[in-house]
Amino acid sequence: MTDQIQEALLPSQMQSPAVELPRVRHLLLEETAPPRLTDVQTAAMTRRWEAALAANPSLFDGPTVVCAGLEWTDPQTLLVTWYRATYRLYLLRLDPVHAVPAPSVFVSVAQPTDDGRLLVGRMASSTAHSGRWQLPGGTIEPPQQAGAALDVECLRRHAAQELVEEVGRKVAFEELKLWTVTRGDKGNVGVHFRAPACPAEAIVEQYEQLAAAEAARGRTPELDRIAFLESDADVAGLGGRYADFLPVLAARHAASGQTDQAHPRR
Repeated sequence: MTDQIQEALLPSQMQSPAVELPRVRHLLLEETAPPRLTDVQTAAMTRRWEAALAANPSLFDGPTVVCAGLEWTDPQTLLVTWYRATYRLYLLRLDPVHAVPAPSVFVSVAQPTDDGRLLVGRMASSTAHSGRWQLPGGTIEPPQQAGAALDVECLRRHAAQELVEEVGRKVAFEELKLWTVTRGDKGNVGVHFRAPACPAEAIVEQYEQLAAAEAARGRTPELDRIAFLESDADVAGLGGRYADFLPVLAARHAASGQTDQAHPRR
């Protein structure tokens, strides 16, 4: 849900394609202090937040993880430096005078089928991503427990939870393998996991059960449709908008096939 809130704070505009960082075999995350904003920047951020809240009272200024930098510590290990913030900081990226970079950190799950296709979903009209095709996933919240570290296991657990919430598919988080990392629009960092392959029919059944349960509660699922891609050539045929990383990951999926040759990762 948090990625939807972030998108609600940003205007609709053309996105640049995401760039894959394919050498990543190990991922490290290190917390740092947030940058200090000037009084003028803080005032500009507050004004923008109050205006956004007036337009959409359901917005929640929740905690989020912001990327402070990326660094290769060796040819296969990427260090992500991050800091704690709340969603109103993303509004400051829009200020023509006082803008600050604030790339988000998010996860997604590449769920392949046993016949070689890749699951994608379209965000429902009730979400701020309305009509956008993407993989199941969402932005990261910082650990709430004092002294707790943010690591790949945290990201893996969050990715598994997103798959349950958006598709109804339960996969043990230990079964999700670090697949690749992307750097996309506004510098956002995507950490993408790959789930074990399963029959497409099983995914459809789990999704339909989730949608029926949500309808019984008077709610709509976050994904109003699901589909399966064979390659990046199928992305344009989905119709509507799609996440900047989707063509990149669809191409990677097609190239890797059912037997992804990635080395074991942690």
